[in-house]
Amino acid sequence: MSAALNAYLDQEASALLSRLESVLPFSRTMPMVAASSPSQEILHTIEVHMREQCNQQRQRILGFRQWLHSPTGRVAKPTVVQRQFTVVKLRFNAVLDQLDIFADVLTQRGEYEHGVWMSALDYAAQDALRKPGGDYEPLPMICYLERGHGAAIRRARTRLPGGVANPVSIVRVPRERMVGGGIASSLFHEVGHQGAAQLDLVKNFGETLQAQRQPGQVWDFWIRWRSEILADFWALAQLGVTATAGLMLVVMLPRAFVFRISMDAPHPFPWMRVQISCHLGELLFPDPQWQRLRERWEAMYPLRSVSPPERAIVEALLKSLPEFARTLLAFKPTAMGGRRLVELFPLAARQPELLRRRFRQWQQNPPVMYNHPPGEVFAVFGQAREDGALGAANEAELLKRLFNHWALENSGIGKVDAVSKS
Repeated sequence: MSAALNAYLDQEASALLSRLESVLPFSRTMPMVAASSPSQEILHTIEVHMREQCNQQRQRILGFRQWLHSPTGRVAKPTVVQRQFTVVKLRFNAVLDQLDIFADVLTQRGEYEHGVWMSALDYAAQDALRKPGGDYEPLPMICYLERGHGAAIRRARTRLPGGVANPVSIVRVPRERMVGGGIASSLFHEVGHQGAAQLDLVKNFGETLQAQRQPGQVWDFWIRWRSEILADFWALAQLGVTATAGLMLVVMLPRAFVFRISMDAPHPFPWMRVQISCHLGELLFPDPQWQRLRERWEAMYPLRSVSPPERAIVEALLKSLPEFARTLLAFKPTAMGGRRLVELFPLAARQPELLRRRFRQWQQNPPVMYNHPPGEVFAVFGQAREDGALGAANEAELLKRLFNHWALENSGIGKVDAVSKS
């Protein structure tokens, strides 16, 4: 029985090896135009990672087959042989799971127009992460489209199937976010999670909140929500009102979801999440527009419709919000050497009046906008949308031209002739 079982599993291991040999480099299988291609750095990083994983798995399979034919393997109990093969097979499947993750991201680049948009979002994501004075390595980031309502991120250096570290940051963008101007808010929020991880913001800010903890249940919410609030803040501090307007679109849900309060949820419930964004936005970028946003939100979701117990929680959170906001704006992460978190972001360049003036300049000389980074472009367009100076259709057309330009920049092909695109 042992000899027959060993022969059987030896053939199965040989089959695994044959399947592994059929795994080709993505550079040989990706159907895409050049402008859709990820940056050479990202592609190289993924290719090296997968080559190393395949090589390691090949050595595991060969090692198992050698063990089967060794004196020890030939006399091993069937249960031991089965256990050894199962470990090899599970690790093999983990490698294929990793392959599928990257394949979903890369092969999608062959979709008409969407591939170019994804390359452009890669470029924008790098802009969202790379901050002057940020004492951390700007890791490679790549985006892809997926069904569903919310965006998500698989951060670099977190675990992939099989327990190995992810070599790149992968941002999932819902297809519905590609319609309208809300894409920047979702993208910069997810990038904020990567930035927060690299600066260890969640841990540091949790310690700060614990040190300033107030009596009662309310402060428990702030501590629980800090990761998502930091990501929202990352987007807000770079995009201004664009971030809050985009957030409102994401969380514009049936009333039961907007007021669903749970101590277990990592996100603030939607009604409060918008209030937090408006309050922080008003502190960073003073302007009457924040009160208009609040009124718009509260008209759609009046607080009077909430039950008395829930309303008491909401009112307690609103009362403590100014103190929480002051704590966040004064927060000095350890990684920033005594500087406040807010100093990482271009607050002066995102003031509403400056964004309005920039938009008027671009109207007079459209090619100039191609010289500005994605974060600033999104901020200018979002401010113009909020002011009623830019319609949704015009914004979509402008972003399409800019996406083509950013995709070429990201792929390393070269610059688009801005004049011809104006």
